[in-house]
This record gives sequence, C-alpha cells and structure tokens, in this order.
Amino acid sequence: MSVPRFVGLDVGGTTMKAGVVDDTGQVLSSVSLPTEAHLGQEFGLRRMAETIREAVKAAGESWANIAAIGVATPGTMDIPAGIILDPPNLKPWRNVPVRQYIAETFRLPTAFQNDANAAAFGEYWCGAGKGVHSMVLFTLGTGVGGGIIIGDQVIEGEHSHGAELGHMKIEMTQPRQCGCGRWGCLEAYASATAVVRRTHEALHRAPGTSSLQRVLDERGELTARDVFDAAEAGDALADRIVEETTFYLAVGAVNMMHTIDPNMIVFGGGMIAAGETFLHRIRKHIQELAFPVPAAHTQVCFARLGSEAGFIGAAACGRQLYRRSQS
Repeated sequence: MSVPRFVGLDVGGTTMKAGVVDDTGQVLSSVSLPTEAHLGQEFGLRRMAETIREAVKAAGESWANIAAIGVATPGTMDIPAGIILDPPNLKPWRNVPVRQYIAETFRLPTAFQNDANAAAFGEYWCGAGKGVHSMVLFTLGTGVGGGIIIGDQVIEGEHSHGAELGHMKIEMTQPRQCGCGRWGCLEAYASATAVVRRTHEALHRAPGTSSLQRVLDERGELTARDVFDAAEAGDALADRIVEETTFYLAVGAVNMMHTIDPNMIVFGGGMIAAGETFLHRIRKHIQELAFPVPAAHTQVCFARLGSEAGFIGAAACGRQLYRRSQS
C-alpha cells in the first residue's frame, strides 16, 4: 500500500457522517446520511456500512488504499469489546457489535471509540491541539461531552467511561438534576439545554424585565443562541446567564487543570458560536480560580474542526491502529 488512507465514521442520533482522511489529517471526502435509529440496530449497522462506502466513493479512492476504519458512537459502551450497550440517543439499539460488524464487512482493521473522545483526538491530531502533548476538550451542545488526550493516548478509563466531563460534580449544596438522572453535573449548568432552562427560570422570577420575554412570547420557545445574542445586545438578564455559564465552564476547566495539568483546554460544539467574548469570560474566570502556574501556562481556546472533528478523530483512531500493526 503506497498511500494509506483512513475512513472515519461518526454516528450521531440524527445523522451519520463519514470521511476519508489521508496520513496527515487532510479530509478527502465528507458525506452524511440519516441515522434513522428507530428502524433498529440491524438497519443501523447496514447504514454505517453504506455511509462508509459513500465516503470512499466520494473521495475517488480505491479500496486497496484504505488501510483502516475508525468508528465513533455515542452512548454507554464497552470500548475494548467494540460494543454499544444502551445508547439513549439511538433507541431501541442495545448491545450492538459495531466493531465486529464493520471489520468483518470490510475486512479491514477497525477501531471503535466514544464520539466525544474521537472529537478530542481529531482536534489533538490536526486541529486546535496540533503539536501539544496533552489536551482536554469540552464539547458544548445539547449536553456537555469531553475527551482527554495525553501523549497520543485517548483516556478511555478502565470501564470505558473516562472523560465524562459533563458529569463531573460542580455543585452539591442545592444541585440541579442532570439529564443523566444524577445531581450537580456540569451539564446541568452549562449545556445549551441548561442555558435555556436557567433563562426560563430567570424570566419566571422577573417577568417583563428582558428582551428575551418578547422572543419567548412570539415564538413560544428560546434557544441558547437567543440568550447569547441578547447578551451581546446589552440585555442584563441574558448577560447574567452568560456570565454564570462561563463561570461554570471555568470551574470544569480548572478541575481538569488541577487533575492532569494539560497543555491546553479546548471548547468545541455549537455553543462556541457565542464567539470570542464568551471565550474571554471563561479565561477570566479560570485566572481567578486556578493555581497561578497552570493559570499562566495552560492555553484555552476554541476547537477548529467543527462538525468534522468526530470522523477525523475516528479516522485517526483507525490510523493509530494501523500504524501499531506495522511497527
């Protein structure tokens, strides 16, 4: 094989995204197909294979050049066994042998990884973390995900539940309940869902005091983007919600800084559309909360790969598996 290529597949609750990536991380193709999880896991496995085939076709690559495949999925999983256990966003799937199916279908080395871990590895390999030794990624969306990379090693944990950063406890005096059913999780305070919920609560306590009340009355709903836009426009209630959110994220970041002391903390996901002011506020709170040395030396930045981070990172896991087999 003169020019090895790697396929990455990122399985989401709504769509599957796959791409072919070369040995330097350059994306040669990117395709998406609907997941349609409700059609069952056998259909889901076939859809994974279909998405992979479409990615290779779109890249114009010969299968002879594909050296390995990486697959990233959400939900609870057994990473060493390559199995999705009971994924909340992929119901009714249960105990799905993803790695075995893909490896046998394509007869290629196949890596299996948690989706947030894969996104972190993508950013580490050729995104915001390129060139650093250690990096922590927080993904900010409907929930809060995370990944930890130290020296080319994804920190999976002994039970495949390492780096569940959204579920670190940040408040246990009067804790909020998280979507996971537990209490006091970072996700319950700083996800897009939590931003909207906290805004609703604030409007209920002080009706008519914010421009967001008009948005809510007209549309019947709010989004996190509405809150960030209102804050930028000078709305006091929205500004307070954003300020609190950046404080909570700084608490999460500082917990990781005081635990593993990484080179870099990266924030990704849909909420980073809030822009540089949002990042500046997180940095300010980190400076206030962290030990002086890591506060001075830890880089804090936004992710760079966007929605492609997952499949790029999955491909990187496949690449790593292939390179180990060659050594």
